[in-house]
Amino acid sequence: MKNRIYELKDFYILWSTQALSQLGSAMTSFALTLWIYQATGSALQTSLLTICSYVPYVLTSIFAGALSDKWDKKKTMLVCDSFAACCTVLVFILLQAGLLRAWRLYLLNAVNGLMNTVQKPAGDVAITLITPKKHYQKTSGLRSFSGSLVGILHPVLATSLYSLGAVIIVDLSTFLVAFSALLLFVRIPPVESSAGSERETLFASVKAGLKCLNRNRMVLALILFLAGVNFVASAFDAALPAFILPRENGGEPILGVVTAFAGIAMLAGSLMASILPAPKDRVRLIVLTMLFSLTTDNFLMPLTRTPVAWCIAQILGYLPVPLMSTSLDVIVRSTIPTEMQGRVYSCRNSLQFFTIPIGRFFGGWMVDVVCEPFMERVSTESIFTAMFGSGKGSGSGMLIFLLGILGMTVCLIFGGILRKYKYHEVV
Repeated sequence: MKNRIYELKDFYILWSTQALSQLGSAMTSFALTLWIYQATGSALQTSLLTICSYVPYVLTSIFAGALSDKWDKKKTMLVCDSFAACCTVLVFILLQAGLLRAWRLYLLNAVNGLMNTVQKPAGDVAITLITPKKHYQKTSGLRSFSGSLVGILHPVLATSLYSLGAVIIVDLSTFLVAFSALLLFVRIPPVESSAGSERETLFASVKAGLKCLNRNRMVLALILFLAGVNFVASAFDAALPAFILPRENGGEPILGVVTAFAGIAMLAGSLMASILPAPKDRVRLIVLTMLFSLTTDNFLMPLTRTPVAWCIAQILGYLPVPLMSTSLDVIVRSTIPTEMQGRVYSCRNSLQFFTIPIGRFFGGWMVDVVCEPFMERVSTESIFTAMFGSGKGSGSGMLIFLLGILGMTVCLIFGGILRKYKYHEVV
């Protein structure tokens, strides 16, 4: 036990403090989502907050990973986190001066997304460098655990503070803790690279990452599958506030509780991922968990009318997600050489996450332009009213149901494609 703690000392410090900082950032993001929806009443304009964060992320990730492989991981993380904190400070100043506007938040979120583009692959490789291979399953489960805990706490804490300014102060405080811990207490060893890779140009590095990914067709197929899953999930995320906030039995506290139950389910799933033995077929597990997740949540949520049922839908939908993410993390870390992981992670980020801003835009546009207007026109005696209710929010429920059908289709198609791949655990 003592030997394991010593082996993972740097991981424990980095993981715990970065998770605390992620909690603060998630609280600010949730509070800003509520602020924009209250100011505009538009699902699309609310979704643009996330879209502006993800667009620079997916457009530049493929180059950022090549740079990340060349740069010192610790310095890269410190610089990127500092830029992101400066954006948060600017939001606070604009809020106090009464100058906070949606378009300014979009711009600042774009800068944050750009910083995250470089920071994330550096952080992913740093975790690999400070974690012995025999502990990959455990540390992946712990990272899922902390992500789930953040998912539980951030909506509850953000709504309980009742003030965007107070949320931002908490965010900045958690940043200072994480920054100090990384600067003073975490040692990240350098990646050993050949002289040829040191002289490699940026575009040659990108090309090398794509070639490495292309040689690992199983990983590539999983990434493309999860790109489809992310499209459905992000469209769901765009529709959820518009589904709950306008309801008579909804509103901000209920949205916070429903969102928190997703985190509770993720937490339970993370604990399962940490204690369960390694699955025999990780690829099959990934497909089946996503099939269960996308059908239960998306079908149960819009067909029920009570917050209790919505929370149950979130539990069923999010419980399997850590099992999927842990298996994917182990596959990538075990399959891709360490010196290539920054480039491959960035290629993965571009391919797997480019559907998130598209899904957010699609979800917001469908709610505002198609589904809500459609539900306003249908008869109170129609089958659509019986299924999704009436009034504002029913159109969002209709979209969530349609996304369940789309998610099931994506899983069945890629399930057939991925059936030929088998991942063999290397200990």
